Amino acid sequence: MVQESELLKAPGLTATQAAAQLAQDGPNALPGDARRGGWHSVREMLSDPMFALLLGAGVLYLLLGDMQEGLVLFGLVLVVLALTLYQEGKTERALGALRDLTSPRALVLRDGQAQRIAGSDVVRGDVLVLAEGDRIAADAQLL
Repeated sequence: MVQESELLKAPGLTATQAAAQLAQDGPNALPGDARRGGWHSVREMLSDPMFALLLGAGVLYLLLGDMQEGLVLFGLVLVVLALTLYQEGKTERALGALRDLTSPRALVLRDGQAQRIAGSDVVRGDVLVLAEGDRIAADAQLL
């Protein structure tokens, strides 16, 4: 059993040790969904039945010889595609910012000082300082 006085003397990791441990083990985070690229969104949109119907109507206009109507329809399809990609990009950025806001923070001892860091920066060997109601930002051993 570890005595409380021994824990209070523990300096925790140094910043250099913590950086090395973080580089070795990676961040303390569950693997998230990979960000979808623009091509994935375009492929998904092209497989949508309504979008395919618009493209088919544009092709039909061109085959029937109505070049102006076909090109206008294709132009509008491109506008819809561009707006959708723009909105999805904004949504991804907003969700990323929201994830960062809601990520747990941890109070750790580093270089003998208590420091509040992101939960994803907690590494093996860190001494976590817990208070009532705190969310534990990592798998940890309680002493």
